[in-house]
Amino acid sequence: MERDRDAMIEQESVDLEAVKALRGKITRFGLMYRFALEEIGTKVNILQEEFRLMHDYNPIEHVVTRVKSAKSIVLKAQRKHLPLKLDVIREQIRDIAGIRIICSFVSDIYRISEMIQSQADVEVVEVKDYIRNPKPNGYRSLHLILKIPVFMSDRTERVYVEMQIRTIAMDFWASLEHKIYYKYNKQVPGHLTRQLLEAANTVAELDRRMEHINEEINILKENDVKDDFGDLLLDPRELIRQMMKSNEPS
Repeated sequence: MERDRDAMIEQESVDLEAVKALRGKITRFGLMYRFALEEIGTKVNILQEEFRLMHDYNPIEHVVTRVKSAKSIVLKAQRKHLPLKLDVIREQIRDIAGIRIICSFVSDIYRISEMIQSQADVEVVEVKDYIRNPKPNGYRSLHLILKIPVFMSDRTERVYVEMQIRTIAMDFWASLEHKIYYKYNKQVPGHLTRQLLEAANTVAELDRRMEHINEEINILKENDVKDDFGDLLLDPRELIRQMMKSNEPS
């Protein structure tokens, strides 16, 4: 009897240690993604500050970050028929950490993408261009799967981060589609699906028109700058004439 009680106490101690160890692993697992978002967020903030100080135009309207909840991770692992093991989840679910960059124009999307991809410590794993190749439902955005270095006290981890870059108009459509999708429990009526696709095409046309307007404004601005600068310059012949006049004997 006493031996059984000792065995039970020993088993409870082992289970408690196992729970503590698992909790520590899960905490460290989540921290990695938070730190990775801070790393990529810093890179984006530096780009914003550079544009603000060095150029008269900042292509980044705003930035949103998120880390999937434990519940969302488990549900996605189940949908993908993955074992609930941290090593498997880390490698197979690559959008646990996400950053979304909202731009004014489509050209800004590719400009920012090139800047991020060209950074030496960023590893580009995959690029999905849903702008040039929209999803069947009309969804448009540029997705990058990146590996971001996270420098811990004892090692460096390279953590997956999904970056989405889209225009304000694309983001508005995606937000509306997401709300409708979940309101109807992922079973959206056919007439709404068709209307959403039509709206997506309208959004794409709006982006094209706004891009064209922006290009024309930039051309006009360049011409205005040249004209203003020209007014500030003296004609060399006039300058020589003035110098000769000032040297004439009074």
